[in-house]
Amino acid sequence: MSDCLFCKIIKGDIPSKKVYENDNVYAFEDLNPQAPHHILFIPKHHISTINEATPENAKHFGALFAGVKEYAAEIGVDEPGYRVVMNCNADAGQTVYHVHLHFLAGRSLTWPPG
Repeated sequence: MSDCLFCKIIKGDIPSKKVYENDNVYAFEDLNPQAPHHILFIPKHHISTINEATPENAKHFGALFAGVKEYAAEIGVDEPGYRVVMNCNADAGQTVYHVHLHFLAGRSLTWPPG
C-alpha cells in the first residue's frame, strides 16, 4: 500500500532501527519505547487490521509469532518472559493500519496494561 507508513519502512523509504528481518517479517525499535526492548514486528505483506485475517493470509500472522520467538531467544528474554500485544482499530489504540505486534521485554511488566 503506497501511503502506509510501515510499508514505506519495509521498502527503506523511511529509516528505522532494524533489529530482525527474514523473508516474511521486519522488526524495528519503537520510537516511543515502553520497555527496555520495545520492538514492532510487522509482516512484509500489507494487512490493515486483525479483522482482515483469513485462512489465506494466516501464514503472515504465524510468521510474526515465529519471528518474535526467534528474536526473544536471540536476545535472551525467552525464559524470563516478554509480552506481545496487537491492537485492532482506534478504540484499542491502533494508529498505523498495518498489523503489527508490540514486543515488550527487559523489565517486569504489570497488569492491567492500560
